[in-house]
Amino acid sequence: MEETAHIVVCDDEPDIRDTLSEYLERRGFKVSCASDGVTLRALVDETPVDAVILDINMPGEDGLSLARFLRERGDTAIIMLTASGDVVDRIIGLEMGADDYLAKPVDLRELQARIKAVLRRGQVPQAPKSVRQRETGGETVKFGRCTLDLAAYKLFDSEGQEVPITAMEYALLKVFAENAGRVLNRDQLLEQAHDRSWDPFDRSIDIRISRLRRKIEIDPSKPEVIKTVRGIGYRFSPPSE
Repeated sequence: MEETAHIVVCDDEPDIRDTLSEYLERRGFKVSCASDGVTLRALVDETPVDAVILDINMPGEDGLSLARFLRERGDTAIIMLTASGDVVDRIIGLEMGADDYLAKPVDLRELQARIKAVLRRGQVPQAPKSVRQRETGGETVKFGRCTLDLAAYKLFDSEGQEVPITAMEYALLKVFAENAGRVLNRDQLLEQAHDRSWDPFDRSIDIRISRLRRKIEIDPSKPEVIKTVRGIGYRFSPPSE
C-alpha cells in the first residue's frame, strides 16, 4: 500500500529535507533522507525504495545523473524538484527517466498527491481484454520490436531481454494498447495515463513519446508504431494480423 511506501528525500538543503520528511512521515510514509548522491546510492543499495524526491541542483553529483542511475537500476518512481520556471531542467529530467516534477517552493499537499499518483501507476493494473495471451499465461501487446507484458508490467525486446521503462512509460503504452488504431490527442493521453491536471501548453507528453520511440521503433526518426497525426496527437498502429 502507498501509505507504507518507502520514500527517499534527496536534497542538499537541510530545511527542505526536514520539512518534506516530517510532512510525509505524518501521513504514514516511511521516509529516509539523503543530502547528496553518495548517501542516496548507499540507501538504494541497502534497502528497497519505492520513490525518490530528487533535487536537480546539488553539489557533487547532480540530480540528473542520479536520475539516470536510478532508472538504470529499475522502476523506482522519481519526482524531480526543479527551480521555479526552469523548463530546461524539467525537460532534461524527463529525458533521464523522471516520472514527474515539481517546482520549488514545493506545495506539500501537491507533493503528496504526486507521490500517490506515481505509486499507483507503478502497480500492475488490470490488463485490457483485447490483447493476446502469451504462452506463460500473461497478456501481451506487440509494440514494434518490443512486447509489452501487461501482467508483469514489463517491456521485452525481440531477444526476450527486459527493456527498462518508467511507470509513466508503461501507463502510456497501456493507454495506446487499449486504444489501438485510434487517434488520441495530448489531453486524452495525459488524462488517461496520469492522475493530475496538466497545463494545456505542457509538451512533456512529446518528450515521453520520443523516449518510448527510441525503445520500440526500428527507426525512431521514422516511427511506424506510434505515429504522429499532425495537429491532433498520436496513434498506435499495431501489426496487422
